[in-house]
Amino acid sequence: MTRPDYDAVVIGGGPAGATAAHELASAGRRTLLVDRLGRIKPCGGAVPPALMREFDIPDSLLVARIGSARIVAPSARHVDMPIDDGYVGMVDRECFDEWLRERAAAAGAQRVRGVYLGHEREADGRLVVRLATGEAGAPQRVTTRFMVGADGAASRVAREMLPKPETVPQVSAYHEIIEAPVTGVPGYHARRCEVHYDGLLSPDFYAWVFPHGDTVSVGVGSARKGFSLRRAVDELRDRAGLSACATIRREGAPIPMRPRRRWDNGRDIVLAGDAAGVVAPA
Repeated sequence: MTRPDYDAVVIGGGPAGATAAHELASAGRRTLLVDRLGRIKPCGGAVPPALMREFDIPDSLLVARIGSARIVAPSARHVDMPIDDGYVGMVDRECFDEWLRERAAAAGAQRVRGVYLGHEREADGRLVVRLATGEAGAPQRVTTRFMVGADGAASRVAREMLPKPETVPQVSAYHEIIEAPVTGVPGYHARRCEVHYDGLLSPDFYAWVFPHGDTVSVGVGSARKGFSLRRAVDELRDRAGLSACATIRREGAPIPMRPRRRWDNGRDIVLAGDAAGVVAPA
């Protein structure tokens, strides 16, 4: 049997995929990191200090340090919960994810812009990964010992991995990155996150206002079909006094609501991140 092209192929360059690629490459494994690029995951961007320490994340990636959280009830009553003697860091996923991918490359992982098309096996059982790479989507086939599916909540790797793939309930999340208010806005605080539980903003999930330094993430989530996430964000921005702030970008994506029961095929494919349903919904 000839040597495969790679020891591991990682599909997806979000935090889970990029970190997997970094760890594999740092261990001397020949690693290919495949990511479509150009897409930013909608995310509040909170990273606790423990994560910063355990994964060696530099403070320079933080765009804000949050000192408290405000929980707002359906009655509009709220409670502020200070983070005693500490903070929760906030990152911009556009910069944070790319830094993680670059760190993987610096450790020796080969980066390629591409899309996963599927996998198959050669006569000897070797895993073959089919990709469309580059801006033109040129077809490419690579052989590998292992594959990591970190391609998000709608993971194609997960769908193909098992004969009867599990259906995991999902919430649709949508947020708008807006410019932070320059002058004082009543009720807004640059070092406080807000989580809103209100049926008008979300009938089954929650809404949020997360400061990111010069910007703010304002978003909602819901699994209710027909519920307008964009109108809910408009309502939240109006309540928070942020309607006049310029909108920088809009993003949406599905979020899994629980981990999958099985994360691997028992042989040479394993799931990570949203593909595995690794999430802590509240």
